[in-house]
Amino acid sequence: MEAPSRTVSGQPPPLVGYDVFGSDRALAEAVDRHLPAELLDGAREELRALGRATGSEQVREWGEQANAFPPRLRTHDRYGRRIDEVDFHPAWHRLLGKAVAAGLTDAWDRPGGHVRRAAGFLVATQAEAGVGCPVSMTHAAVPALRAEPEVAAVWEPLAVSRVYERELRPVAAKAGALLGMGLTEKQGGSDLRAITTSARPLAVEGEYVLTGHKWFCSAPMSDAFLVLAQAPGGLTCFLVPRVLDDGSRNAFALQRLKDKLGNRSNASAEVEFDGTTWARRVGEEGRGLRTVMGMVAATRLDCVLGSAALMRQAVAQAVHHASYRSAFGGLLVDKPLMRNVLADLAVESEAATVLGMRLAAAYDSGTQRDRALLRIAVPAAKYWVTKRCVPVVAEALECLGGNGYVEESGLPRLLRESPLNSVWEGAGNIQALDVLRALRTEPAALDAYLREVGEARGADPRLDRAIRGVLTELADLDGVEARARRLAERMALVLQGALLVRWAPPEVADAFCAGRLGGDSGSAFGTLPTGLDLRAVVERARPVE
Repeated sequence: MEAPSRTVSGQPPPLVGYDVFGSDRALAEAVDRHLPAELLDGAREELRALGRATGSEQVREWGEQANAFPPRLRTHDRYGRRIDEVDFHPAWHRLLGKAVAAGLTDAWDRPGGHVRRAAGFLVATQAEAGVGCPVSMTHAAVPALRAEPEVAAVWEPLAVSRVYERELRPVAAKAGALLGMGLTEKQGGSDLRAITTSARPLAVEGEYVLTGHKWFCSAPMSDAFLVLAQAPGGLTCFLVPRVLDDGSRNAFALQRLKDKLGNRSNASAEVEFDGTTWARRVGEEGRGLRTVMGMVAATRLDCVLGSAALMRQAVAQAVHHASYRSAFGGLLVDKPLMRNVLADLAVESEAATVLGMRLAAAYDSGTQRDRALLRIAVPAAKYWVTKRCVPVVAEALECLGGNGYVEESGLPRLLRESPLNSVWEGAGNIQALDVLRALRTEPAALDAYLREVGEARGADPRLDRAIRGVLTELADLDGVEARARRLAERMALVLQGALLVRWAPPEVADAFCAGRLGGDSGSAFGTLPTGLDLRAVVERARPVE
């Protein structure tokens, strides 16, 4: 007979064995909304399979293992030969293999490909965010590769392949490949024009050798990397393979792995090119920034989606806990103040999901208006959604009380991960300034934005007032750089509000407009005004079908 002191009561069951996609109503509805009818059945089947795998106890365990046993750098083999390899726990390879097999690197030429991939990315990230880095860069490399058709002909089929091959081999011997990126240098940071890595042309057209370093090289176990270097004609994009065609290793010295706050399952490295590092030019000399900007825009959208995924998982854990945990005579979820907190978090999560999926749909549509919308909405969304991730996860952790502060809950790992996307691919100031750049140089971008939010005009007076407020801000651009963050925030909030008013249930749109646009709530979560249907908002966010 078990001692009474060992009896466990009042604790919620683990949140495992559920469909991460099917139980996310906001995400499932976005897929239904943005995909053509003829693609829906196949997409739902794929995403539900991925959702069930992601929510399984096995995959959750892999995520824990990949973080508990982070990657290790091996610079030399036992005989002293330089190998520059990174060893990962088997759980990492299993997670990455599932992501590749789910098509998360394949979107560009599939009908509805970006919507399907974005939904899958949002789902898979909830098991472990670290694999999102190589998946995102491999996906995003495709538009850059296409600047050099001969290079794209070799590497693009491998990048979009659903085959994951971890071994480093010549490209001709691979059925699938991962691509990384190396842009940042010590002296420049986000200022890519300060890059000093040099590229010397060889006798064969398009071939160069590189000398220099990269301060952050993401996913250094990848098969090839897109890097920027100074060629005779100016800053240029290059593809640097890890293994040359003859099977020998390219000169690609991993100096050390970064000891990061979070994202610990994934490796980030410092890399040296020693003057013999072979590279293939991608695009014209002097047009390196233009070549890589398509890649950067795609990875910035993945930052939005990745943050939306972290928010969703944190909110799912908080709502699940409160739905089972009893205190002070009843379930936490039924306590008015806790319900306010949970509803506030759920609204933030849904707003991030709806915005990210709308931008993915803009990639699929390819219309002139949607291309222009992406130019201004991606940096605004990247700025705001990634900024909101940290407080959302922190508040969700608090909903679990002391249990949330314990590693076994999974919330500390989410919290350590939550600042990453606001830093990666340009921190907040870079995004806000990019919004200003779009406003000043691309009038079609602002027009597309105003037309998008205008679709919801007249549906909610708080949204209408917020739209007028943005127009007032845009009418006076004197000294605007100092308030660029405020402008980016307001533009993102208004766009989220417009999308929710059009597509979300009334109780969700009402809560968002009241809490974000109406000026009738505090700065902390859980301060939504009275009179809202918060019970329905929380019930919608419960991670059950």
